[in-house]
Amino acid sequence: MRIAIIGGGVMGEAIVSALLRRGVAAADDIAVCEVLDDRRRYLSEKHGVATFADAARAVDGAGLVVFAVKPQEFPAAAAPLAGRLGERSVLSIMAGVRLASIVAALGSDRVARAMPNTPAQIGEGITVWTAAPGLDSEALEDIRCLLGALGQEVYVDDEKYVEMATAVSGSGPGFVFLLLEALIDGAVHIGLRREVATRLVYQTVLGSVRYAEVTGRHPAELRAQVVSPGGTTAAGLLALERAGVRAAIVEAIEAAYRRALELGGK
Repeated sequence: MRIAIIGGGVMGEAIVSALLRRGVAAADDIAVCEVLDDRRRYLSEKHGVATFADAARAVDGAGLVVFAVKPQEFPAAAAPLAGRLGERSVLSIMAGVRLASIVAALGSDRVARAMPNTPAQIGEGITVWTAAPGLDSEALEDIRCLLGALGQEVYVDDEKYVEMATAVSGSGPGFVFLLLEALIDGAVHIGLRREVATRLVYQTVLGSVRYAEVTGRHPAELRAQVVSPGGTTAAGLLALERAGVRAAIVEAIEAAYRRALELGGK
């Protein structure tokens, strides 16, 4: 399929890379609209895709248009395309911008909305998405194919779940990176060299997640397996509970969810 991406930033480039890496589209089938001259040159030289400053030129000949701009940039990005998209399908990955707002701005109900996350840049993301009624099964399959190139994808039939996913899988990598940073700092604090601490932490977290996936057991059950009476893990977990880490994580997700609703005008 021929794809136009409006916005050549981090996530826009992640989509380009994923499409090329997975063979979903060739470089000749991808056009990127980007306002910055240096960024256009970079994308063209690195990925071999066509780049344009003009959105109307970028979408010419495309069957699927992806909006990968910041939410506050959407009105300006949508204005040149309003009422001119015809039968093209639209996919938005903008946080907080609801389907109704996109439909109203573009004058088309052939619109889907998705929330990918940062690991999509290496094909290990997970994306929750939904669609307006105007998209037919063929268009939905094209969008599913694109999102599958970024990692796993989960379709939901109610837009409210995209807002919730924004707080969990969208913002979640930021919370995980903070946890990684804290674990590494703690290891360095007790005397490990930083490079050793980093390797230990990364593999510990990666291995723990894979173990949980493979066993299918509840995290509480797996945690209990690690805790010996009066042992080191019990002492560490007690410190975490006293510090309110569990409650802080729950509150972080709740705060991110509230902000997602605010961005959507709710």
